[in-house]
Amino acid sequence: EDLVKGVFIKSLLFDVETQRSPTILLKFESGATYPLHNHPGGEEIYVLEGDVKLGKDELTAGDYLYTAVNHKHRVSTKNGCVLFLKVPQEVEIIEPRS
Repeated sequence: EDLVKGVFIKSLLFDVETQRSPTILLKFESGATYPLHNHPGGEEIYVLEGDVKLGKDELTAGDYLYTAVNHKHRVSTKNGCVLFLKVPQEVEIIEPRS
């Protein structure tokens, strides 16, 4: 499923009660970005492949990042990446793409 241009999502765990997937894989193509957003429930990220920039944090394969509750950031990648994410609550887009 194409989340935004160049970003693809694969559900690993689907929660029937909330009708969303709190555990996912995200694949970003080279140069892909995700707009500024808030994490009302925090987030855990593990980089499986590639490089990714989340706000001021630059990660590569093997890196882990915990995003605090109500932390806001943009996401971008130069060369593409595959990320394992645990996102307990739906993210809130702050600046949608035009």
